[in-house]
Formats: sequence, structure tokens, C-alpha cells
Amino acid sequence: MTKIILDAMGGDNAPEEIVKGAVAALQAEKELKVVLTGDEGKISAVLAGLTYDKARLEVVNCSEVITNDDVPTAAIRQKKDSSLVVALKMLKEDDDAKGFVSAGSTGAVLTGALLRVGRIRGISRPAVCPALPTAQEGKVYIIDAGANAECKPVNLCHFAIMGTAYARAFGVKEPRVGLVTNGTEDHKGDPLHQEAHELLKTLPGIRFVGNVEGRDIMSGDIDVAVCDGFSGNIALKTTEGTAAAVMKIIKKYISSSFMAKLGYALFMRPTFKKIKKVMDYNKYGGAVLLGIDKVVVKSHGSSKADSICASLLQAKEAADNNIIGSIKEMLAGVDLEAIGASES
Repeated sequence: MTKIILDAMGGDNAPEEIVKGAVAALQAEKELKVVLTGDEGKISAVLAGLTYDKARLEVVNCSEVITNDDVPTAAIRQKKDSSLVVALKMLKEDDDAKGFVSAGSTGAVLTGALLRVGRIRGISRPAVCPALPTAQEGKVYIIDAGANAECKPVNLCHFAIMGTAYARAFGVKEPRVGLVTNGTEDHKGDPLHQEAHELLKTLPGIRFVGNVEGRDIMSGDIDVAVCDGFSGNIALKTTEGTAAAVMKIIKKYISSSFMAKLGYALFMRPTFKKIKKVMDYNKYGGAVLLGIDKVVVKSHGSSKADSICASLLQAKEAADNNIIGSIKEMLAGVDLEAIGASES
């Protein structure tokens, strides 16, 4: 049985959609136990209308909530009875707790995980790693997607190590790692990316395939896209926005004429449903915060039940596949001094 802690009060749709997502995950996975932290009264009111295995769901009452308006560092230190801080404390202290999921404030989750749980020894900075669909019906893991706006070459090397370990944990035998910059030639990019490129070429355990451009991220030719957090966040948000815009454009033109509607109804409806399903980020769960000493998954702030369910199953799979141990094992085979591991 794998125990995952869920911040029931984090996100735009808390606690109703968060609690429903927890119940859906319990129904989908019989070897999962979920601990909900938050306002017990509100959580119980939602649970009252649901059917679930009471032996595999626990509620821990908390009197405070960290919101997007709170300053992350101050909130983590001051709101000690918040659903987020209590959950992270449990994650740190309870050996049976294998992971944590929250749709709450990104800054607070990142800060809280770093301060309350701690980073893996040898990792310079934790990084956010979401998954996106590819043109070849696989996944690509973007790391970093927003935690570190300014990076050094050592950080990008650590991102490559963590991204490789993560992809392996989810079934990719030899993950292909690409460094995202402004051209595919070895010499392209600013000094940061040029130096990182040279280090990645010699980094043991990494299948480095060279530089890639933004348009290549979802091509299916790479499994891990290494970015600085500033560029990675822009790439992620642009991709999500483009996907949403394309679906709106398609819907608009399908509705533009009788013949278009007829063609859609008779021939294209199943195809477009498949496309919509592939492009729906909800089914991929959240973004894993790699580099923390236990599994932490940050879901979208707007997550509804299906996305929370996917995030819980994602956290369980990452924990069951020992992603933390895999990162530590890869680090053990790297000359950390050679890549400047003392820098942060």
C-alpha cells in the first residue's frame, strides 16, 4: 500500500474537486492510500456524498490555508497549521508517506518542499518537470519549467540527470536528452548553454542528443528537454496556449457552415475526440518537483477531479518506481566536482 498526502485546500476548486479526485484515485488504484489535509468539516461535507473505501482515506484537520496572495516564504513559516505545511511536515516525518500532491500556490509548494522536506544531497537546485504529448504518441519531460529563472551550467547538468532518472522510472529505457536553445549547432546559444552543452556531452549515464529548438520539443525525437526555468516556463505555457487556441479555431470552423457540421458529425467526430484527449494536459497529471528528497507533484491551480486523480496516480507510480533512489544512484556515478557541483 502506497500512502500519498493530498493538500485538500490547495487550488481554485478546493476542496470539492480535490476530494472527488482523491476518491476517483482510490477507485482506480486499490494499492493507494490517501491522506487529506485541510478543513475537516468542509472535506467531510464533500465525502458525505461519495462512496469510497474508508480504510484507505484519512483526513487530518488544519485550521489555515495558504493562498496565492500570500508571500510563499512568510506563509510557510507563519501558517504552521495550513494544509500545505502540515502535509509537508507529515511527508518529511512519516516514513510510510511516499509522496505529496497539491494544486495550491506554486511558489508556496516549491518553497515549502525545499524548506520542510529538503533537497537530495548533491542536487544544486530542484526543478519542475511536467510531461507533454509528442507527435509520436509518447511523452516529453520538460525540465526545468519554472523553478529556476537564472541557471548555471551545473544546474542544467543536474536537470539532465534528474530528467533521465524520471523518464526511466516511467518506462523509457534510454531517454534521449536534448538541450533547448536557439539552434541545433553545437556552438549555438549564450555562454550558459554553450558550456552546458560541452558538459552534457561527457556526462555519464546521459544519452545526450545535442541542442534542440523549441519546435522540436514535441516532435517525439527527444524524451527529456533540458531548459533553464525561464525558457522552459515560456515553452510550456506557449505550448498549452497554442493547443487551446488550435482547438478553439477548429471548433469555430466546424460550426461555420452546415456542410462543415455535417462532415464533422458523419466522419470526423471520433478523430477530433482522440485529438482532444491527446492534447488534454489533465490526463498527464501534474509537474513533479525533482530534486526534493521525496516525491512532490504540483498540479495545475485550476485542476478538477480528473487531474487530481491523475496526479495522485502519478505520485504513486513515481514513488513505487523509486525515482528518488534512481536520482541518487545516477549522482553516485558522476564526478560532481568536474561539473561544478558546489555551485548553486
